[in-house]
Amino acid sequence: MALVVFLRAVNVGGHNTFRPSVLANELREYDVVNIGAAGTFVVRKAVSQKTFRRELLNRLEFPTEVMICEGRVLASVAADDPFASEPSRPDVVRFVSVLSKTLAGLPVIPRKFPTKANGS
Repeated sequence: MALVVFLRAVNVGGHNTFRPSVLANELREYDVVNIGAAGTFVVRKAVSQKTFRRELLNRLEFPTEVMICEGRVLASVAADDPFASEPSRPDVVRFVSVLSKTLAGLPVIPRKFPTKANGS
């Protein structure tokens, strides 16, 4: 089962910088694919999350939070098409966040945005 790995707060503003493609190459025994420069990887070889987390953190030169989930979980979210009921427009950016910790409760998230920049 493939794993999807997200690193928190890397390659942002000159802090915790590294080359994801180099790291993916160092982890090639796990058949790792780098997705962009933000610290997102797909691990195609079957390995436990604990083992891969240890291998990954041993290769990074700075501490960071690592979120790992099974690829099938993300595929299920995409298949559910969570934005299907929302109109698609060029001025709207859709995204999904991956949390590093379980929330105590659901936050209030705005679903509507003001039409003017100043909010009036």
